[in-house]
Amino acid sequence: MKRCIMVMFDSLNRHMLPPYNPNTNVQAPNFQRLAEHSTTFDTSYVCSMPCMPARRDFHTGRPNFLHCNWGPIEPFDDSVPAMLRDSGVYSHLCTDHYHYFEEGGATYHTKYSSWEVFRGQEGDPWKGMVKEPEIPKNINGKGRRADWVNRAQLHCDADYPQSKTFEAGLEFIEQNNTEDNWFVQIECFDPHEPFTVDPEWQKKYPSPDIDGALFDWPDYADVTESPEEAQVAKNNYSALVSKCDASLGKILDAMDRHDMWKDTLLIVWTDHGYLLGEHGKWAKNWPITWEEIAHTPFFIADPRRPDTAGKRRSSLVQPSIDLGPTLLGYFGLDSTPDMTGKDLAGAIENDTPVRDAGIFGYHGQRMNITDGRYVYYSALEETGDIYLYTLLPLTMRGAKPNLETATLAKPFSFTKGMNTLKIGQTNIEQGDSFGRKGYLYDVQEDPTQSTPLDDPEVVERLSQLMAKLMRECDAPAEQLARVGCNG
Repeated sequence: MKRCIMVMFDSLNRHMLPPYNPNTNVQAPNFQRLAEHSTTFDTSYVCSMPCMPARRDFHTGRPNFLHCNWGPIEPFDDSVPAMLRDSGVYSHLCTDHYHYFEEGGATYHTKYSSWEVFRGQEGDPWKGMVKEPEIPKNINGKGRRADWVNRAQLHCDADYPQSKTFEAGLEFIEQNNTEDNWFVQIECFDPHEPFTVDPEWQKKYPSPDIDGALFDWPDYADVTESPEEAQVAKNNYSALVSKCDASLGKILDAMDRHDMWKDTLLIVWTDHGYLLGEHGKWAKNWPITWEEIAHTPFFIADPRRPDTAGKRRSSLVQPSIDLGPTLLGYFGLDSTPDMTGKDLAGAIENDTPVRDAGIFGYHGQRMNITDGRYVYYSALEETGDIYLYTLLPLTMRGAKPNLETATLAKPFSFTKGMNTLKIGQTNIEQGDSFGRKGYLYDVQEDPTQSTPLDDPEVVERLSQLMAKLMRECDAPAEQLARVGCNG
């Protein structure tokens, strides 16, 4: 038999999980249990960020942030779940990630054989309420009206979208555990902010008294809150990770109950991490893509290689682009020529390297590269506008691209001969104090990135690798120019 269960979290911090940090105060015994059954990757990094760009990476097996920001699956894109479905592998999606069902994500779920969605996360406009919701005293920087409407629907732990998502995933497993050729993606929005969790979980992490105020949704900004207030947010995040751990434990229980370790691939990963005050910052997107954001937890239990259970691997991997080719290989299918991600079978078996370096980042922001030891945040050249290349100009929450600037661009190597719209974008700069200067860190010797290095030879080597990888992705000329390359 060949089946696969993929569990995906959003904004899950590697350094807060016991398999990666034995000294963590986060109670997550099932992640430790998972590590005992699986191969744990120590050098796993993001590629395209944030939420939907990472998911497009997964579908297409290639970086997308060089050409496009937040957007849907394009008409020219390969989609791994659709390839599985069309080859006879049943693919099913259980999710509470509401961005799938907004304008900028509405072409993802249709690539599966079937799907289920559970409403109520973050600002999901779920329940109709004309009257203004009651909002308790809080110091949430990003609270939305819909979030307070949604919270009023959550009366017990079973009411939370995460609970419903995992219950649906377990129902699929129970119904189909004797069947062959299927893939189920159990994906929850948690522990993404807001860190909304049943009070029973919060009791595990008693918080300081901040005069009865609620703080579970930090702004995307510098930390300006008091240490006591900041600790409340951290505790709420920890409580939510503990709930995620318990949900994961139910999947592990099902694997045990049905003896599925011998014939079912289990993948557990996240799209990125989240800053909880490290470097004096909250969240993601706006600052430098620090290790806490870019260096991610990643586990695979491969039934073809039972002797790799409990083993660790140091090979540099990028799950968002590597999982597509890995899934295709597992089910006996070939990757497409447009996929730059790698099948991780050899890395799982004996730590065979799959790349010398990996690029990562956000569209229109600073380019980043790592070789597993060093991380280099590139210097930025003054080059003018960045462009969005798309046939479906649909972005987050209906934001309108600058369509008045649109012209037709020649096809890229991966657009199947199709021209795309070329739409001018504001040249976005990340909101740190780094300016346009490049920064290099040795993250093996300095994992908290406290001291940047001055090593021109390493910078030159990584810059050349960055240019090579960008060209392999058929990066637009203006993206290459931004990092000092001449196309």
